Amino acid sequence: MSDLPSIDILDPDLDAIADAEGHVCVFLSGDGKLDKMARRVNRLTRGALERLAAGERFGKLKDGQSISLAYPSGMAAEALHVVRLERRTKGTPAREAGASLGAVLGKSGALILSPGLKGLHDVILGTLLRAYAFDAHMTGDDKHTVGDLRVMTSDAEIAERVDTLRALASGVHFTRDLVNEPSNILTTTEFANRLEALSALEINVEVLEEDDLERLGMRTLLAVGQGSESPSKVVVMEWAGGGSEKPIALIGKGVVFDTGGISLKPAAGMEDMTMDMGGAGTVAGVMQALAMRKAQANVIGIVGLVENMPDGKAQRPGDVVTSMKGDTVEVINTDAEGRLVLCDVMWYAQERFEPVAMVDLATLTGAVIIALGHENTGVFSNNDDFAKAFLNAAEAEGEGAWRLPLGPGYDKQLKSRFADMKNVGGRPAGSVTAAQFLARFVKDDTPWIHLDIAGTASIASGTTLSPKGATGWGVLALNRLIADGYEG
Repeated sequence: MSDLPSIDILDPDLDAIADAEGHVCVFLSGDGKLDKMARRVNRLTRGALERLAAGERFGKLKDGQSISLAYPSGMAAEALHVVRLERRTKGTPAREAGASLGAVLGKSGALILSPGLKGLHDVILGTLLRAYAFDAHMTGDDKHTVGDLRVMTSDAEIAERVDTLRALASGVHFTRDLVNEPSNILTTTEFANRLEALSALEINVEVLEEDDLERLGMRTLLAVGQGSESPSKVVVMEWAGGGSEKPIALIGKGVVFDTGGISLKPAAGMEDMTMDMGGAGTVAGVMQALAMRKAQANVIGIVGLVENMPDGKAQRPGDVVTSMKGDTVEVINTDAEGRLVLCDVMWYAQERFEPVAMVDLATLTGAVIIALGHENTGVFSNNDDFAKAFLNAAEAEGEGAWRLPLGPGYDKQLKSRFADMKNVGGRPAGSVTAAQFLARFVKDDTPWIHLDIAGTASIASGTTLSPKGATGWGVLALNRLIADGYEG
């Protein structure tokens, strides 16, 4: 599992800069003006900082971008990172500035020099987010290790924010670890075990086994996993930090591996289906972050854990299954299994907890990638105010999200000759009809958002804030949604 670097907040000590080992990060505004720490670095390097600031290359940098100087003369550092960042810049550019440092953070750690940068907390968070590697199954000597992150600043409030920053980064890393984990390791049982370990953070965790799910009538969920040797499970996580208020519910699709079942996927690229539990992974990361920062809110996280395999016992195209709600579903395609998992868990969450609002997350459709690529998650909602609150939270955190439509006109694509509905509506508007299917399992008085994260949960090329693979998308946005709207 990925380890976060420790964070040490240091009082300004100009004399200590020369002897700082590892990486040193200094900030310059667009006009090249040097603060007192930058002036000391410039003096140590015999004017190198001033010459760089006056050069054409620095002038072309955008806010948050950097230039690195290896083994700067006059300093013990192995690299000096010169970042163009305006003093008042916050948010995405400041996080990207930190990410450039986090990407190269090694055993010797780093020193950030900032006497008065307004977005310093974002720089630190960006560094923590990018200082990640999934190497749990590597046996060589090049395993990813990071040293301490030292921050020299006169900003007294930064020390007070460190615990929250670590909580957020830890939640993102936990999500990434889960999503990156191979399916022979992260079975449904192992996934449940890792979630049970969250009880150490005072999260109440309950695991519902197949007998429990059968008694509850979760037969659409059970049908997905009936061809697998791994038992289907539902894990309920409760964080009670908000007094007597009813909770907000987060629901996650946790298909630990998706072959497509009898409607078998093509072999090419099937290895990527280890990430089909990305929704459940995000819910887990949010719950961990909330608990670590002691959020003053009541939040329920519920994930359905199954494996979709072809077998003599597997469900078939043409089967009719009955949901916990009581609606019947004709299974046209066994590779449209995620909505069968979610619909039962969503109904269970509403019946048991009566949440004030509900968000589900799932790597649900390839269609959303065709529509939005890997830049934005598809957002569907039955409530404009709730949708706007989430979109504002996602924008504030730099996590791309775009609202797509719902409407009764799409229902005709889900009509079945044999049951209340089909589980697929054909190729046209595939991500919309999937959301329209889920909408049938949302009670009229429940504000609801469906997040199709198929394009954002894991990205082969990586992003500015994450290496190749799992991104942890959604942990920050959902944390902010809860902080802004549900904490007392």
